[in-house]
Amino acid sequence: MNLTDELARQRNRNALDRTLMAWIRTCLSLISFGFGLDKIIEVLHRTLESPTAHAGWGVRLVAMAFVLTGIVAMLAATVQYRRDLQRLRQERFVYAPDQRSLAWFTAIAITVIGVAALALLGLAMVTG
Repeated sequence: MNLTDELARQRNRNALDRTLMAWIRTCLSLISFGFGLDKIIEVLHRTLESPTAHAGWGVRLVAMAFVLTGIVAMLAATVQYRRDLQRLRQERFVYAPDQRSLAWFTAIAITVIGVAALALLGLAMVTG
């Protein structure tokens, strides 16, 4: 293997590391947002002494969905990182354009959470 090939491999390894770090930041944000949302609702219920225990269940579901999305995306990003690193270590690297995009799946999950949150807000307006 010549120096040019090895430098290209090193650039690709560095790009994989940067991509994983971006996923870590994204997933940490999703998990933190979900956890923080749940804690804010908990404090509001204790402060306002809400008469109904189920008043914040919709927000709790949305918060749990954010945390779960962050966890699943982090696991998938780690698996993808390891897989790409193994492919890069092969003598003959072959580009695999048919891989599914983790970003696309995460965007879909966040869209579903948003639609669910909108539905829960609409339900809360109608019932209460």
